[in-house]
Amino acid sequence: MPDPVTASATPVSAKYYAIVPAAGHGSRFGSETPKQYLPLLGRPLLYHTLAVLCACSAIDRVIVVLAPDDSWWGAFEWTSLGAKLETVRQGGATRAASVQAGLAAAATAAAGTDWVLVHDAARPCLSAAALGQLLQTLADDPVGGLLAVPVADTLKRSDQRDRVAATVPRDGLWQAQTPQVFRYGLLCDALARFADVTDEAGAMEAAGHVPRLVRGELANLKVTYPADLALAERLLATAPRVG
Repeated sequence: MPDPVTASATPVSAKYYAIVPAAGHGSRFGSETPKQYLPLLGRPLLYHTLAVLCACSAIDRVIVVLAPDDSWWGAFEWTSLGAKLETVRQGGATRAASVQAGLAAAATAAAGTDWVLVHDAARPCLSAAALGQLLQTLADDPVGGLLAVPVADTLKRSDQRDRVAATVPRDGLWQAQTPQVFRYGLLCDALARFADVTDEAGAMEAAGHVPRLVRGELANLKVTYPADLALAERLLATAPRVG
């Protein structure tokens, strides 16, 4: 089992690669347009997600993983995001498959101890401050970690009739966000062995690593339902991000 305490430290020259899996169709959103391409303040939602990553000087490459049959990307202007943005049309049926395609795209340049940031395509409100805090906190970490926020609400577990079956203690519970940032080599190994996960931290945990939780911001919401898009618009309008 890997020992995160004895893993080698990040070299000063470690590079950062961002991977944004964007091959999904957003079925829960209930729109014929994939939610990453829905309009948000005059741009597709995905543009805002990518803008803060492309503007971060620490990040060397931003790899967007699209579905092979994606017909939406070409309808929008992306060149203003800069030269570090690139696309890979090898997105899979699962998040893990799409992330693995992004990892493969970086394989010719990435060293095992370089960093990989995986960020949800539908999180357009990540602030530069939260991103910077995440990278700074994890700079010397042997494994990596993720943005998350402590659970504040009382949690209920339901039964099959949607009635309360139990109240779940919230002590020590955090709501995972993205970016999730891990060593390239460790993440490749973890996803190759444990692909049936909902996020990269889950694969790392299954591989025996202990990701670090870095406190994020409630504003870094994931757009899942129509009401979330309206909230994201208000957040971006009142506290403009990059782009």
